[in-house]
Amino acid sequence: MQRSWISRYDPGVPATSDYPEWIVPDLLRRSASRFPESPALFFYGARISYRELNDLTTRFALGLRRLGVKTGDRVALMLPNIPQAVIAYYGVLKAGAIVTPTNPLYVEREIQSQLIDSGSETIVALDLFYPRIRAVRERTHLPGRIIITSLRDFLPTMKRLMYPIKARLAKRWIVVEKTPPVYDFLELLDSTSRQSESDSSRLPSVEPDALAQIQYTGGTTGTPKGVMLTHRNVVVNAMQGRLWCSDFHEGEEIFLGAVPLFHCYGLSTCQNLAVATGCQIILLPRFHADEAVKAIQKHRVTIVSGVPMMFSMITDFPKVSRYDLHSIRVCLCGASPLPAEVQEGFERLSGVKISEGYGLTEAGPTTHCNPIRGEHPRGSMGLPFPDTDARIVDVETGLRDLPIGEAGELIIRGPQVMQGYWKKEEDTRTVLRDGWLYTGDIVRRDEQGFFFFLDRKKDVIKPWGETVYPREVEEILFQHPAVQDAVVIGTPDRHYGEAVKSYVVMKDGCSVTESELIEHCRQSLARFKVPVAIEFRTELPRTIIGKVLRRALRDEADVAVAGAQASRKAM
Repeated sequence: MQRSWISRYDPGVPATSDYPEWIVPDLLRRSASRFPESPALFFYGARISYRELNDLTTRFALGLRRLGVKTGDRVALMLPNIPQAVIAYYGVLKAGAIVTPTNPLYVEREIQSQLIDSGSETIVALDLFYPRIRAVRERTHLPGRIIITSLRDFLPTMKRLMYPIKARLAKRWIVVEKTPPVYDFLELLDSTSRQSESDSSRLPSVEPDALAQIQYTGGTTGTPKGVMLTHRNVVVNAMQGRLWCSDFHEGEEIFLGAVPLFHCYGLSTCQNLAVATGCQIILLPRFHADEAVKAIQKHRVTIVSGVPMMFSMITDFPKVSRYDLHSIRVCLCGASPLPAEVQEGFERLSGVKISEGYGLTEAGPTTHCNPIRGEHPRGSMGLPFPDTDARIVDVETGLRDLPIGEAGELIIRGPQVMQGYWKKEEDTRTVLRDGWLYTGDIVRRDEQGFFFFLDRKKDVIKPWGETVYPREVEEILFQHPAVQDAVVIGTPDRHYGEAVKSYVVMKDGCSVTESELIEHCRQSLARFKVPVAIEFRTELPRTIIGKVLRRALRDEADVAVAGAQASRKAM
């Protein structure tokens, strides 16, 4: 097919490339060979070089094999952005096992569901999360192996000594008894003496087409499903990210590691991209705007991979003007649509353009991105990556290609696309058809080849038989000076089928009424797109990556509507 968008690529970005026949640990091995003494990870004063990181991951892999982890076993990782997360990720893959990242915010029910679905018999987790894991041990496969680590394990000596005192004061001190099947992370490493690269021969041979990750979808639109990504999928997507930045300085860039690494977006655009190119990651276990701006200035961070919420919080940080953010050369934004107001505010502050991208877990995850240097239209989700095909088809059949400018479902084909859903053949057949991934996202494309995200197919609202894309309404709400955050959903309506409802968070010190916001929308939107109701909140429910949980709001609205209908019937 014709990839007309290639003409809009930055100079030096190829339309296609030959990708190496590597497995994911080869990204680390190669950088350890090219940049052995260069820092790979920085964590509150502690530095780990690429030589050391490669050695630690080999030792961890050998430790896992000694505990009984076999090729093809699933190993869950429930860790924040700490050195152990990176060590465990590459170590599991070196051991021939499959990584199943687990959200640290998951409650017991969610942990149990994912462990059972994936069949994970081993989990590597932070000690702070152990009470939740212990509660589900007997209901899962976990009597196998539970490997526990602490935030202090890789801190510099003085901070490591002070950690217990601070943890107790903060009531975050947990003592975990380390008796089988519970093991200590550091003891597992220490029990395996320092290894040379030749010791890798004791580890299993893995093919590029073997599974590397079972990455669970966020579940914002339904039950989470395990996305099967091969080593080839993961390596290719990291390489595509490298190709996209034509003036990338390998071995020299400094990444801000604040975006969660258990999320596929953080894994690909931060961890794997940095490791593939021998660059340093400044690890932050949790995102706080003050800590982020301090890290950017202190370490002269050059690449920031973030989500809209992060850029918004940095821009709104009261003391941000005290910090120099001009070391940043590249800003990547993904995981959810970037509001124009947030983009403009951060770009004024930092002097660097944000290149918004698009992707989904099922595609490894990145498929589109705006040029890093070249111009692009506001609101664009970008151009397809090298070796990535994209079409827009009719929503009804998914067979008819739509003309430029017309909105339809985005379908994608490329080497980064998943193999399917873990143990869900019917769901796989629904989204993978004739080599194309049906994304469920409604987009349009302009004459230059830029794509524009409109909404999830499931999120489209149908009042009066018309079509309303929530994001369009949200963008108008964001333009009001009193609005900090907004989300739009469809609620059941007995007269019109669905009604447009908005939830709004006001900026501190600002005030606005429901009628004023509705009138604001009337100035820019057709009548059927204007919200019939606006509810004010102090915050919106979000995932840890920053996506608004529309489903939670819809469920809440459905209950309220059902209650109102029941009350009317009782009268």
